[in-house]
Amino acid sequence: MTIRILSDGRAGHEAQTLGVAEALGAAPDIRCVAPRAIYAALAPFAPADPRDSFTHAPPYPDIAIAAGRRTIPALTRLKRDSAGRTFTVYLNKPANGPGAADLIVAPRHDRLRAANVFSPLTPANRITPERLAAARAAPDPRIAVLRRPRIALIVGGDSRHGAYGAAHIAELAHVAASLLASGRGVMATASRRTPTALRERLRRALIAPSGFFWDGEGENPYLSMLANADAIIVTGDSVNMVGEAIATAAPVYVVPPPGRRGKIDAYLTALAEVGAVRIWSGALADWRRTPLNATPDIARAVAQAYSAFTAPRR
Repeated sequence: MTIRILSDGRAGHEAQTLGVAEALGAAPDIRCVAPRAIYAALAPFAPADPRDSFTHAPPYPDIAIAAGRRTIPALTRLKRDSAGRTFTVYLNKPANGPGAADLIVAPRHDRLRAANVFSPLTPANRITPERLAAARAAPDPRIAVLRRPRIALIVGGDSRHGAYGAAHIAELAHVAASLLASGRGVMATASRRTPTALRERLRRALIAPSGFFWDGEGENPYLSMLANADAIIVTGDSVNMVGEAIATAAPVYVVPPPGRRGKIDAYLTALAEVGAVRIWSGALADWRRTPLNATPDIARAVAQAYSAFTAPRR
């Protein structure tokens, strides 16, 4: 089986597509679209940018997996140029509807219904028991020196739904400082969306030897943080970050994000109902949970749909 990933360069989208490909046991061919402004602005309704022709060029793969609206024109073109032989998969809810690919994997909170839609509780990711075990066996040295219990603070940032204002920034800085003052080791990482003011507050709060804030220097310790955390606190602005946190066995607390939160609230409520997360209320509790990761289920859905797609027609 050959798999091609169409990437828009966004880390969250690439983590999903790679997670599915790896769960299928394939080493994918990754091709990144970079449409010019007019093509990007009109995606997914515009044709593929001719400059991205290499993304849908032969030899055609058995399966193509894409995520992000800017990849859809290339995915559509690949389907056409392969004379329909390539089985196409799109992750997340496509703006142009279920016809965007042969199989759509749209998380349940997207509320997309169609015969070719698979709706898992969480999106795919690359967090596996094997990768977590390896990260625990050889933790990042910057994390290994922190005292226990170790708390991971996974921080997102501004989105189209809302921005982190002064009150939200102060709250997260207070969470970090109070956990540190309580005698715990605290490790934090930010995303590309994290406001500079929040980064600086966390950097000042999390000082050695008991605190660590990854500022982008050196290897990214994100996986090591997840694997070696005794509890995880994650901001709820990213469906992916929450999904990766609950793929571990650590208790997971979610800090509700600012702004409009319709689908996010539906997602977090569903996770709370199955015991995967608790909403942060200002204090850690002693509780246990089972890891939750939909990636194997997503991979099975892709494999089954592909098998049906390639079965001889009677």
